Formats: sequence, structure tokens, C-alpha cells
Amino acid sequence: MTATSPTIATSSRPGASEYAPYYDKYVQRVPDGDIVAVLRNQIAETAALLRTAPADRADSAYAPGKWTLKEVVGHMIDVERVMSYRALRFSRGDATDLPGFDENAFVANSNFSQRTLSDLVDELEAVRVATVHLAKHMDADALIHRGTANNTPVTVRGLLYIIAGHELHHAALIRERYL
Repeated sequence: MTATSPTIATSSRPGASEYAPYYDKYVQRVPDGDIVAVLRNQIAETAALLRTAPADRADSAYAPGKWTLKEVVGHMIDVERVMSYRALRFSRGDATDLPGFDENAFVANSNFSQRTLSDLVDELEAVRVATVHLAKHMDADALIHRGTANNTPVTVRGLLYIIAGHELHHAALIRERYL
């Protein structure tokens, strides 16, 4: 596979058996087409959205007990890293069961509030570039490799769709509740 010619595995949606039911809300948000192209293209829109956020919104939450905008962006970075790591392991044939993670503990133990929103957006873009480089060189067999994460079977293709859908989910929330 080359970076410009999608395989059937990258251009077909994962089936419901390729990820936990919880993630369906993310996977269904992803448009049809080559998932690598989706991953590559969607980050520009999200970064542009975040770069237009008023400075006074970066440290604000839309309700008590909710994350600030900077914490949401940090969460997006963390989740993409975790899901990409899972995709790497499973695509390489590693069948080791991988644990879940506590997203609230990740945010609570971060320094997102001490960083600028611009810096977080830069990091989000860098993490996505790394994800795209990982994904674009996977062949069809690697994309359908299965592993277990958080006690649930998942394919590499499913993980890539979760990454894309998770970003779309949070971009929509950012538009609706933060901006």
C-alpha cells in the first residue's frame, strides 16, 4: 500500500465486532472513505477551530465539575496517544492484553492548565501527524489485527476510527459548549 492508494481495509468502516459498543458514538461520526485521509484532513479543521477560541475561554469550563477547554484539548491528545499505542501494538501482532486508563486521572495529573491553548493545539497536531504516519504504512492485514484493550476485543482499523470519531465528538462539544 502506498500513502496515496487506500486499501479496502482503510476505506471500509469497521464492523460492530471491531470495537466496544461504547465507541459506536465515535465511529458513527466518521465519514465514509479512507480513514488515513480522514485523519490527515480533519485535524486542520479542529486546529483552526481551536485557534479561533477567545483567550478568556481557554481556562473556562462550561459547567461546574467539567473540564476547561485546555483540559479537553489535553484529553484529546492523551486519548489519541493511548489509542495509537494500542494500534501500534496490535498491528505488530502483539497479543498482550492492554489495560484501560482513567481519563479523569490523566487530566487531574497533567499540567494542561499551566500551558497555553496554542501550545496544546500544536501538540495535538504533532500527535496527529505521528498517528497518520503510523496508519498510512499499515497494510490490510495489519489493519484487521485484533487485540484486547480494557477487556474488550478491538481491531487496529477500529482504533483508527475511534481516534477520528473521538476528535469529531470533542470538536462538536467545543463548538456547542465552549465557543
